[in-house]
Amino acid sequence: MSQGQFSSASGMLMIALSFFFFASSAFAGAGEGKKAFDAAGCAACHQIKGPAKEKTIKDALAKKGPELWYAGSKFKKEFLGGWLEDPRPIRPMEFYSLTKTNQGNHPKLSGKDAADVAGFLMGLKAPEVKDSGIKPQENQRGRIIFVKKQSCYGCHQVKEKGVITGGLTGPSLAGAAERLSPDWVCAYLSNPRVFKPVKDMPDYAGILTDEEIRDLAAYVSNLN
Repeated sequence: MSQGQFSSASGMLMIALSFFFFASSAFAGAGEGKKAFDAAGCAACHQIKGPAKEKTIKDALAKKGPELWYAGSKFKKEFLGGWLEDPRPIRPMEFYSLTKTNQGNHPKLSGKDAADVAGFLMGLKAPEVKDSGIKPQENQRGRIIFVKKQSCYGCHQVKEKGVITGGLTGPSLAGAAERLSPDWVCAYLSNPRVFKPVKDMPDYAGILTDEEIRDLAAYVSNLN
């Protein structure tokens, strides 16, 4: 073997070893996250394997917590870790209630457990969520759809000039930029029943064009 061939082979070996150690570390991290998830009893409230199971309103009301089988497609890791350490209600009212305020009784996790569980949850992906190429932005066409065409603030809170305003029945969209992936927002707007078969959210396919859905996803995922 010539010196050049030896150098090339050594380089390939180093790349292979680096990939092996990276993959092993990622796998170990995911394993620690699953252990922490199980130890905290999270599976008693959250579904982590798809597809969605609920078929009726009774099924939806019986749920103790939101589905997490697509958490890695929906959320940003930094948000998940921070929220698990200091959980605060995202939905102002209890699910399917017009009178009961969401008190937010989710248990807190320690810093390490929160980070480990967040890493595990980020590995839970939904194949329906594709790389859309949508970038969060102050999309004026999306804003018009949100505010005027569909009046989304009737159900969802937003922050306007530093003040929280809007409806209480849906999850708050204040801080959506820190929380939600634009790819998931687009997928959910396009076909929400994949993720929540029983819900109050309108089906926008056929109401909004694909381009309008992309504009709306860009706007929503940019809300602070």
